[in-house]
Amino acid sequence: MQKRTLGNSGLEVSVLGLGCMGLSYGYGPATDKQEAINLIHAAYEQGLTFFDTAEVYGPFTNEELLGEALAPLREKVVIATKFGFLDGNAGNPVDSRPESIRKALEGSLKRLKTEYVDLYYQHRVDLNVPMEDVAGTVKELIQEGKVKHFGLSEAGVQSIRKAHAVQPVAALQSEYSLFWREPEREIIPTLEELGIGFVPFSPLGKGFLTGAITEQTQFDSSDFRNVVPRFSEENRKANQALVDLLKTIAAEKNATPAQIALAWLLAQKPWIAPIPGTTKLHRLQENTGAASVNLTADDVQKIEEAASRIEIQGERYPAHMQKRIDR
Repeated sequence: MQKRTLGNSGLEVSVLGLGCMGLSYGYGPATDKQEAINLIHAAYEQGLTFFDTAEVYGPFTNEELLGEALAPLREKVVIATKFGFLDGNAGNPVDSRPESIRKALEGSLKRLKTEYVDLYYQHRVDLNVPMEDVAGTVKELIQEGKVKHFGLSEAGVQSIRKAHAVQPVAALQSEYSLFWREPEREIIPTLEELGIGFVPFSPLGKGFLTGAITEQTQFDSSDFRNVVPRFSEENRKANQALVDLLKTIAAEKNATPAQIALAWLLAQKPWIAPIPGTTKLHRLQENTGAASVNLTADDVQKIEEAASRIEIQGERYPAHMQKRIDR
């Protein structure tokens, strides 16, 4: 699989990574441990070298899973994890105090069975802690050899600039797809200006762009999409037009809607590396196949024109989660 470099950081990753959250958390019951390890190994065998986790996924169990699965491959892969919630629990307030960052990192290193983290993200901006202090703490951890690169997640333009002035930011991880294009307004131009890579999470619209979800789909009771306004039954029905568009283009390209959605992202900028997640081997193979789908400038323009006529319905987060998004 091709590689990409995240901005000016020198951090080289596979053109697609694997978002590992769903193996342990968020999308229904956790995957059987051995099945999850098998999937991670299959991802590596298919050329994926970029694996994304966080202490809050579980909490903690997803890092433990990756630590076990990637231990034999440690020097051949890039592991990204995140800090920034009190006691490593996403149900708690954000917490990026310097002492909390250090404590979080020690826990992550232990669970991941590693002496360093390749890419360490602040999971959410903490308005109670100056960004300069956050970036300064990570800078110290880089100097100590415990972290290789600094990242931010769901950060706004001002936060990105403040952080980057203290410690160069290698990558921003935020939601971006044909289903959520807000980053195109201010975020992507800022990243381009500063030489920062972009790692889109939910590049398949939390599964919606695969075409496997319809208005009739029933989610498991522990699936967080149950509380996402965009996934209400009426909004799924309204947003089906976007999936129909992808299906039309996919048929022309002998591909699947998911592959077109990922190929579209890859065609946006050469420093974008999406991290689709999955718990299924056949979906993993489908996703990695997107790296071989070539969209021409005309294809991208055609998608652009058709997508611009579709108005996506529903917020991407419930109100209590919207409050945590940095502006």
